[in-house]
Amino acid sequence: MKQVFNPYLPEWEYVPDGEPHVFGDRVYLFGSHDAFDGKKFCPNDYVCWSAPVTDLSDWRYEGVIYRKTQDPHMTDGKHELWAPDVVQGKDGRYYLYYCPDDTIKSIGVAVSLRPAGPYKFYGLVKDANGGILGERPGDTIQFDPGVFIDDDGEIYLYSGNGPRTKKEIGKEPKASIVMTLQNDMCTLKTEPKKLLPLLGESEGTGFEGHEFFEASSIRKIRGRYYLIYSSLTNHELCYAVSDRPDGGFRYGGVVVSNCDLFPGTNGKPRNCFGNNHGGLECIGGKYYIFYHRETNRSICSRQGGAEAVEILPDGSIPQVELTSCGLNGGPLKAEGSYSAGIACSLYGKYTPTYSHPMAMMGRHPYITQDGPDYDPDRGGTPPRQYITNGKDGLVAGFKYFDLTGAAQITVRVRGSAKGTLSIRTDPNGAPLAQIALSPARDWTAYTTSLRPSTGTHPLYLCYTGKGKLDILDFSF
Repeated sequence: MKQVFNPYLPEWEYVPDGEPHVFGDRVYLFGSHDAFDGKKFCPNDYVCWSAPVTDLSDWRYEGVIYRKTQDPHMTDGKHELWAPDVVQGKDGRYYLYYCPDDTIKSIGVAVSLRPAGPYKFYGLVKDANGGILGERPGDTIQFDPGVFIDDDGEIYLYSGNGPRTKKEIGKEPKASIVMTLQNDMCTLKTEPKKLLPLLGESEGTGFEGHEFFEASSIRKIRGRYYLIYSSLTNHELCYAVSDRPDGGFRYGGVVVSNCDLFPGTNGKPRNCFGNNHGGLECIGGKYYIFYHRETNRSICSRQGGAEAVEILPDGSIPQVELTSCGLNGGPLKAEGSYSAGIACSLYGKYTPTYSHPMAMMGRHPYITQDGPDYDPDRGGTPPRQYITNGKDGLVAGFKYFDLTGAAQITVRVRGSAKGTLSIRTDPNGAPLAQIALSPARDWTAYTTSLRPSTGTHPLYLCYTGKGKLDILDFSF
C-alpha cells in the first residue's frame, strides 16, 4: 500500500468543502470545485473522487458529476456551485443538494443511480404549495445544505449562515435552520426552524465566541447527533451535539483549525488562513475530519485535508492538529521524495494572517504551482506545487516522519536566497543538518548528511539569510 499525504487528492486538484460519505465499500468525496489562482469561489463543475475504505491512499477520479449549467436557473454559466451534500434516498437513488452563489436563493436537488453520478437536475426544495424555499416572504438565506436520513426514515435538511461581525447583524435574514422533507426528497414536510445561535444570539448558550457562521454537516454517531459547522472565526470547524436531530444542540468544541490555533492557548497561527468547511465520517472503523486549506495567497484556491479524530466515551472530540500524514495511519517514511506542497505549517517572521494578497502584504510564504488550473479530462502534464516567497525566518513544517535510519536529505530550491537552510525536528531546536544556499535561477539540489535520529518526529525546513527562497521538494 502506498502512502497518502495532505492534501490527499493530487496537488493540482482544488476540492474544498469536502463531504465524505461511505456507500458500500468505498468512500466518496463530494465538494465544491475551486480553480488554481481563482478569483472567485467554486467556478468549476462538481467532480467526485472515491477510495476503497480499506486503502485511503488509492483515490480515484470519478470525473465531472454535475455541471452548473444543468440547473435551469443557471444555464447562462455565470453562476457558481457552492458546497454540496449527498444522501442515498429511500428509493436507493442518490440525491445531491446544493446552493448556487448568493444571487440565487434556492436549494437545488440533483439525482443519480450511482453515488459518483452523473447527476441530473431533479428540482428545487419547495413547500407543498409550490413556494420555493429561500424565495418566499420571510425566508432566511439558504446556504451550504446538509442532508441526513435518520434510522426512523425521517429526512432532515440543514441550511443557513450567519453574520461574522456585529455590523452585519440584521442586514440580511440569516439563521441556522433545520427542516424535514417528504419522501420525494424535495418537498418540505415541516417548515424551517432555528437551530444554532448566531452572533448576537449566543449569550448564555455556551456558543460564545464560536457562533454558527456556515457549513452545516450532520452525522449520527453512537446515538448522538453531531453537527459540524464553521464558526464566525472562519478558520475553525466546531461541533455541536444533541440527543435529537432537530434541536437541543450543545456546543462541543473545535475539531480542527486550518491555521492550527487551539482556543484557550497563547499559540499563534501556523498558516495564513481563510474559511473552513468539511465533514466527519467513519471509514474502516476510524473517524476522520475533512477540512480545507487556502493556497496561492487566495481564499479561492482551496485544497482538501483530513485528520484522524477520536470520539471519547463521553462523546467529546478533542481538537486535532494539522499534519502532513492525515489519512496515512501513521508517520511517513524517511524514504523517497516529498513535495514541499504537503507542508502542514508555513510561516515566517510575521504572524500569519488572512489568506489574501492585501492582507498578506508580500510578507508571508505560500504554496503555489508551476502551471495553470489543470483539467485531467483534457490531459497534459500536471503542474507541480512548491513553496514560494520564503524569506528570512521561514519555517515549513511537515508532520510526521519516522526518521529512524535517515542518513541524508536532498532539498531542491531556487531563488535569490543567500543564507542557511536548517533541517530540524523543532523549529527552535538544534539542527539535524544545515545547508549553505547561494542564489540560483533554476531548481538546484543540495544534499547533506543528517544527524542520526530515531522514532517519529516533525520535520522543519528553516531559512535564515537574505533574499527569497522557493522550495520544490525534498528526498531521503
